[in-house]
Amino acid sequence: RHGGQILVDQLKIQGVDRVFCVPGESYLAALDGLFESGIDTIVGRNEGGVAMMAEAHGKLTGKPGVAFVTRGPGATNGSGGVHVAFQDSTPMILFVGQVASDQRDREAFQEVDYRQMFAPLAKWVAQIDRTDRIPEYVSHAFHIAQAGRPGPVVLALPEDMLSATADVPDAAAVQVAEQGIADERVMAILDQLDAAKSPMMIVGGPSWSAQAARDVATFAENMGLPVGTSFRCQDYIDNRHPHYIGDVGIGPNPDLAVRIKSADVVLVIGARMGEMTTGGYTMLDIPKPSQKIIHIHPNADEIGRVFRADVAISCHSADFLSAAARLSAGRNGLAPHSERASYEAWQTPFATPGAVKMEQIISHLSHTLPETAILTNGAGNYAAWLHRY
Repeated sequence: RHGGQILVDQLKIQGVDRVFCVPGESYLAALDGLFESGIDTIVGRNEGGVAMMAEAHGKLTGKPGVAFVTRGPGATNGSGGVHVAFQDSTPMILFVGQVASDQRDREAFQEVDYRQMFAPLAKWVAQIDRTDRIPEYVSHAFHIAQAGRPGPVVLALPEDMLSATADVPDAAAVQVAEQGIADERVMAILDQLDAAKSPMMIVGGPSWSAQAARDVATFAENMGLPVGTSFRCQDYIDNRHPHYIGDVGIGPNPDLAVRIKSADVVLVIGARMGEMTTGGYTMLDIPKPSQKIIHIHPNADEIGRVFRADVAISCHSADFLSAAARLSAGRNGLAPHSERASYEAWQTPFATPGAVKMEQIISHLSHTLPETAILTNGAGNYAAWLHRY
């Protein structure tokens, strides 16, 4: 098999059923492998959009989104999607065409050292120089993209390597190691929440699911906990749930910020507690917050990165929530919180100056469009209109 066919065969083994690309001559062999492969190949007009599509696919499915871009400007265009995947802990793999091996380090046309370029943006960056090692590299890429804190991986593909042939066995499908948590540790956390006078829960981070959303709602009801969501994670719980009190992101409800600052125990599940989720690092003291922090995150290195946690547990959010929902049954959960009224009042359009009333526009769309409608926006401060209304 030629390298492009070996590569596509590995994608099928890893369960990939859709890829996104802007075709380029630097990876024609891979495109040849995709032809009649059964993998749905979505062709975009710009690599930036293609990378964002792959990131969204990874975010929605929990499986690595896959994108192919050509070398040089194709890679630079696609870097935005890689950066989003890194910041949002989204599993993603970007395949980048590369100059032929015999032209490397001569500043050939559109030649870029992708290890240097993507080093700050990806979990792992590598170049496959031998056709017979494609299964090894692809398998490792899928493992890295999904293990611990998920994120993007970039693999460079020299065009002569893709066109060459090799007789090599396929790798097996990646099985990511499970991260469980003992019931005793969960019970200890429940006891601390029971003893708290003003507890607060913030949920976010990678590897969410519909079951996790149900579990967090059950857990909140059983324990009487108010729930906030971290940046870009508003859908982690039904926003109409009586225990949901808002999202901590761009332009949050000032009352929600006060609620977090005044909490005596803050349970953080999955969220990184970065700039956007802490109001520019102002809601908690650095390095030791005045609140007791219980931090659950799949990557131990992320816990305590800025704010020191009193209880630090490395496990998947879904595993913790499954146990917490089960073990909290029968506890005397409180009634819906007064903070819910503040959240609902915050959604009432507040008149702003100027001829264009964004608050009225977004509120109208929210109440008029069907439940299945999707609104898209970028990451600027203007997104506060959509987040609020």
